[in-house]
Amino acid sequence: MKPAEGSTVIGKSVVVRGDISGQEDLYLDCDIEGTITLSENRLTIGPDARIVADVTVRDLVVFGKLTGNVHASGRVDLRQSATLTGDIVAGRLSIEESAMLKGRVELKSGLGQSASQTASSPAAETPETLVLQPKA
Repeated sequence: MKPAEGSTVIGKSVVVRGDISGQEDLYLDCDIEGTITLSENRLTIGPDARIVADVTVRDLVVFGKLTGNVHASGRVDLRQSATLTGDIVAGRLSIEESAMLKGRVELKSGLGQSASQTASSPAAETPETLVLQPKA
């Protein structure tokens, strides 16, 4: 897996404990505990990454392991080798075959809605849990 051109890369030998925030695309292939905030940018979690963090991004692509809640204003892509444990709130979701997801998924077309608009929708009142696992 090659990072997208122009992305900042944090490699396999790095361990981070704390908060990460920024204004550019980020490729992580390391161990992280904390929070990750890239509200206007793309985060790619590489195949060797082990992330334990709540994530707020525009777009998220997961190849590795992520434990934590995800809030994406755009798209979340779970690739074949991905494992995600946590809740997802996003505009769009793509899950490849063999990717694993355990948590609640809420897809919203307009993530910029006010809290009163969101609370009045039927989906906000009755969230459903979605568990996807590959066939044995």
